Amino acid sequence: MDIRESVLPGIGMKYQMDTASGDRIVIVIHDDGRRELYHFTYEDYDQSISMVTLEDQEARQFAALVGGMVYKPKQLESVEMAFDDLTIEWYRIEPHYGCIGKSIGELNIRHTSGASVIALMDKKTGKQVNPGPDAVLNVEATVVAVGEREQQKRFKQILMNGSG
Repeated sequence: MDIRESVLPGIGMKYQMDTASGDRIVIVIHDDGRRELYHFTYEDYDQSISMVTLEDQEARQFAALVGGMVYKPKQLESVEMAFDDLTIEWYRIEPHYGCIGKSIGELNIRHTSGASVIALMDKKTGKQVNPGPDAVLNVEATVVAVGEREQQKRFKQILMNGSG
């Protein structure tokens, strides 16, 4: 996938992506936070077939939906997404895990494992994108972490043992 970016002076930034199916998506991020998404078919890159304008908060919610932060299809529960050495993993906090009731900061996750928690989905506290060190891990919550393979292994051990 090729993503090209351009500075739009006085407006913001433009990102252009050509998809595997041949479609082109253009995203314009305005300096005021507004986003415009344009869709072009491979048949005519000069004529937009659809356009959507999103406010900043709407764009962030949309990104979480498209990026799989809110819902992960059942078929993908055990699949990792690899970006070179970087992986994103989903972990469900099982009832026997030692991390239950402890905060991200208390577990010292980033320092001890090298992985970063990028999302936390919990029935008690709701969905949190980029949760802070005070976010507490509860039973049956889903934690999304990014890191290299070895970092992910250490991270899982911290979840299971409740310490590094």
